Formats: sequence, C-alpha cells, structure tokens
Amino acid sequence: MSILKADHITIRFGGLTAVSNFYLNLQKGELVGLIGPNGAGKTTVFNMITGVYKPTKGEIYFNGQEITKKSVDKITSLGIARTFQNIRLFNNLSVIDNVMIGCHLRIKSPVLSAVFCLPQYLQEENYMREEAEELLKEVKLEKFKNYVAGGLPYGEQRKLEIARALATRPKLLLLDEPAAGMNPHETKELMTFIQRIQEKYKLTIILIEHDMKVVMGICKRILVLDYGKTIAEGNPEEIQHNPEVIKAYLGVEASYA
Repeated sequence: MSILKADHITIRFGGLTAVSNFYLNLQKGELVGLIGPNGAGKTTVFNMITGVYKPTKGEIYFNGQEITKKSVDKITSLGIARTFQNIRLFNNLSVIDNVMIGCHLRIKSPVLSAVFCLPQYLQEENYMREEAEELLKEVKLEKFKNYVAGGLPYGEQRKLEIARALATRPKLLLLDEPAAGMNPHETKELMTFIQRIQEKYKLTIILIEHDMKVVMGICKRILVLDYGKTIAEGNPEEIQHNPEVIKAYLGVEASYA
C-alpha cells in the first residue's frame, strides 16, 4: 500500500533546474535508498517532501492526501519526520529537552495551561518526559540525558537527532546522511539500529547516504539521482552493475569484457 507518492516533481531556482521530473511511489514498510554524486538533488527532494521547498511542477501525496503546498509543521503533524545532513540540534539545551521538543508537537493543552502550569499541562509534560527517556534508552543515550546536547560527540549527536525525529511519532522517516562522520564501528551499529527502529516503530524509511556499505547493506530498493534526474532504480545488485550509475560516480563509461 502506497504511503508516499512524488508525482513527477520538478523544482527550479531561477534558471537552474535542481530536480527534474522526480517520481517515487513508496510502499508502507519499505526502506529505500536515494543516492547520487554531490549536488545531484537528493536533499532538495527531501526538502520538497517535508515542505521546505514547494515544487515548481508536480504533486506530492502522503497516505493519499496531497501535501504539495502544505507547511512544514502541517506535514510533520501528518507523520513525516526527518534528520539533516548538517546536524540541527538545540545545542544549548539538554539532551532530554531536545527530544521533548519533538514530543511537544502532540501536546493538546491550551497555551494558558502551560503558562500557568495547570494540572492538565503538567500531566502531559510528565508523560512526554517519560517518553523522551524511553527514546533515549532506544538510542543508548539515557546516561547523557542531562548533558548539554552540543557537548556530545558527533556520532552521539546523530543518534540524538534521530531520537528527536522519532519523538514526533512519524510514519515516514527521512534520514539525510546519518552515517556521515562515523567510524566503521559506529556505522555498523547504525545499520543495525535503523533496521531495529524500522521494525519496532513500523516505519517507512527513505535514506540518503554516501556510504555504499550502508545503502547496499540495508536498502532493498535504491534510486540514483544525477544532475537532478533519476538515472537508475533497482535492487542493490542491479544498481552496482548499472553502467549509468558507474559513469555518474566514476566519470567513465562502464565496460564489461
């Protein structure tokens, strides 16, 4: 059953076409990789799906509802969450407060309840704190919950950003280069972690990643972008042997004896 459909979306910035005629029909429960050389348009696709950019042409549907022109907060509330290529944490807040910010999307108490710390708000706040602590256990950061987020090592900040995204209770999770800056051991742990949270939270995941061991190791379907256009789609083995993909990455024609 389709959860996300990007129906031939195009975006132009002035005279530059950043993404052209991109199509994706994502099924519930899939873990799909989106790869391509630097500047291929991968993050721009994420920005259109999450409402940061509005496509110049084409439509985007989530669970059958058109979201093409919706705002970022509306799209997040529908069940789409993301992480960023460059980590975007609230560095001066504590680790647990960063996760609770994700939980606050679902708060039902009126503003005045928060201002005057009324029982309804306090009850919700306590519930959100418990949920945030559980998510920190999931990413093995519970012992750092009172640390300042900006003081965490790089790899731990990556995990914290994923925990904050999970706090919004997404149905679709977009991960933008989650293995960036990680050593081989951390990368291996990340692969296991992504598969675990996908199963536990029944997530559909789109993954942008330059580490091909990650992409080929956990993605069942891969799309390849180059200069804003989709040049290949298939399973890991098909992508590895695709001449257009080899040319895009290596700048040479593929040759088979």
